Amino acid sequence: MHFDLVSPEKSVTSIEVDAVDLPGVEGDMTAMEGHLPMLTSLRPGLVKARAGGDETRFVVAGGFVEITADSVTVLADEVFLEEEFTSSVLDDLLERLEKTASTKEMQEKDKAQKRLGDALSLKAHISH
Repeated sequence: MHFDLVSPEKSVTSIEVDAVDLPGVEGDMTAMEGHLPMLTSLRPGLVKARAGGDETRFVVAGGFVEITADSVTVLADEVFLEEEFTSSVLDDLLERLEKTASTKEMQEKDKAQKRLGDALSLKAHISH
């Protein structure tokens, strides 16, 4: 199946894969060929594109995913290769999310606080 990962700034990757693991807002999911069509939101977390025995890992700061029977398209708010996602990059992301969470109205504030919590959980994935 085909996998596209894009951010507002650029197309990050466009490759053929066997499966893509995604951090959905309602829980982690795996998209494979033949998947039922769906559109859902992503929380901050890891996206793993698997092809053969290889796996490419990306960190997304949220976004959306469109899944069809033969493709996965991720529209990420921000995206980093896992090896580029250092503690200083995380600190910058957390600072921006905290600022957003503090300026939102009550209903939006809850969503922003959840996104901040999801981003905090990424600290476990940083080995730099």
